[in-house]
Amino acid sequence: MRIRFSFILMCLVLIIGQTVLAQSKSDKPNIIFIFADDWGYGDLSAHGSTWVETPHIDKMIADGMDFSNFTVNSPVCSPSRVAVMTGQFPARQSIHQHFQGWKAHVQRGMPDWMDPSDMSLPREFQKAGYVTGHFGKWHLGWSAKDAPTENEYGYDEYATFNGSKTIDIPKAGSIGVDYAEDFIKRHKDQPFFINLWLHEAHTAHYPQERFMNQFGELDEQKQVYASIIAEGDEAVGRITKLLKALGLEENTLVVFSTDNGPEWEGGEDEKQHKGDPVGLGKYYSVGETGGLKGQKRSLFAGGIRVPFVAKWPNVIPKGVKDDNSVVTAVDLLPTFLEAANIPMPEDYKPDGESMMRALTGKRFTRSKPIFWEWKGGTSKAYTWPTLGVRDGDWKLVVDVTGNKYELFNLKNDWKEDHDLAKSNPKKAQELLEEIKEWKATLPTEPRASCLSSVRK
Repeated sequence: MRIRFSFILMCLVLIIGQTVLAQSKSDKPNIIFIFADDWGYGDLSAHGSTWVETPHIDKMIADGMDFSNFTVNSPVCSPSRVAVMTGQFPARQSIHQHFQGWKAHVQRGMPDWMDPSDMSLPREFQKAGYVTGHFGKWHLGWSAKDAPTENEYGYDEYATFNGSKTIDIPKAGSIGVDYAEDFIKRHKDQPFFINLWLHEAHTAHYPQERFMNQFGELDEQKQVYASIIAEGDEAVGRITKLLKALGLEENTLVVFSTDNGPEWEGGEDEKQHKGDPVGLGKYYSVGETGGLKGQKRSLFAGGIRVPFVAKWPNVIPKGVKDDNSVVTAVDLLPTFLEAANIPMPEDYKPDGESMMRALTGKRFTRSKPIFWEWKGGTSKAYTWPTLGVRDGDWKLVVDVTGNKYELFNLKNDWKEDHDLAKSNPKKAQELLEEIKEWKATLPTEPRASCLSSVRK
C-alpha cells in the first residue's frame, strides 16, 4: 500500500513539475525579430510577385498571420530601426536620416548615435532574465572611437556589420544567420530575444552562384535581385527549421519584416556599387512595391508599407491575412513586452501600442496616430513629402513649407492614388494641426550626450 501511495505521489510531483515548467516557458516565450533591408511589399511570391520566390516566408504566412497595413516609421534604414528599438518615433532623438559621419550629421541636425541611456528593447528583455543577441546589420550610430558598443544597449552577444566594429562580420554570405543559429543552440534551455537584421536586399548585391543558377531564365536585373531575395528567404527558413528541430517552435514568436520599401532602380552606369569593386549596384534594384506609389526615401505607401509576417503556434491563428489592423514599427516594443509578460517601465511613454489583440486574431482598433518626419540629404534639402500623419483611415503628407499637402482615405484608397485635400479641406486642416502639435513636442537640437568628441 505504501509503495502504491509513493508511486502515485511521485507521479503527481512529475505532473505538477511538468505543468510548472510548461507555464514558465509560456510565460517567457522566445522572440526572434528578423528585419530585412529594402524589400518592397510586393517582394514576396505570396504578395503576387511572378518572378521572385519566397517559399519560407510564404510558409510562415501559411502557419501564421500576414498584415497588409503595417508601416515602418521612416523610409530609410537608421531611423526605421530606432523606432523598433525605442518604441518611439525617431524624430524624438533627432534621427531623420541614416548614420553616415559627423559632418553629414551636423548638416542634418542629427546625433552621432542612438542614445544608449534611453529606452532599449533588448535591455528590457535582459532585465527580465532573457539572454539577448543581435546579429547582422546595426547602423544605429557612426563607428566613432567614443561611440557606444552594441552591448551598451542591452545585448549579451552580438556580431554586426555597420556597427561598432568590435565584433565585425561581412555583409555577404549570411554570416549573421550562422551566429543566430549558434546562439539559439547554445541558449535553447533559457528564454532568448534575438534581433536578426539581414543585409538583403541592400546594395551592394552579393548574389550566390547557386541562386543565380536557380533564376537563370530571368533577365540580368531580375536574376540578381531574385537571387538576393532568395538568400534572405533562406535565412528565414534556416531559423524556423532550427526552432522546429530543437522543439522550440511552439514557444517562439517569430516576426519578419523589412526596414523600408525597395531601392530605386539605377541606370546602366550604376551596375557597380560605388566604392565596392565586388558588389553589384543599384542597376539591379528592381524590387516591387505591389503597385504602391513611392519607394525607399518616400513617405508615400511604397516607401513605408512593407511585409509583416508573424508566427507563434497555438497563439497566432494559422493562414490569416489581416487587412484591417493598422499597425506600425513603434508598436513592436510594447507588443513584444506584452507577449513576454514584461511590464512597461512606469516612466516610459511609448509612441506605439501593443498589437497583441491583432496577433491573436482579435479586433484591434488603433487609439494613437502615426507620425513620420523625413529629411533629405541635409537639413536644408528635403524631399517631398517631408511630414506625414495617419489618424484612423486618413493620411496626410506635407512638404517642408507646410503649404503643399495631399490627403488620402486609406480605407478606400490603399495605393494613395486620389488626393482629397481639396474636396475635404476640413479633414486636411485637422491633420495639419495634429502635425503642428506633434512637431512642437520634438527637440530642435540633437542630444549632447550622443555627439562624438570630434564635433564638440
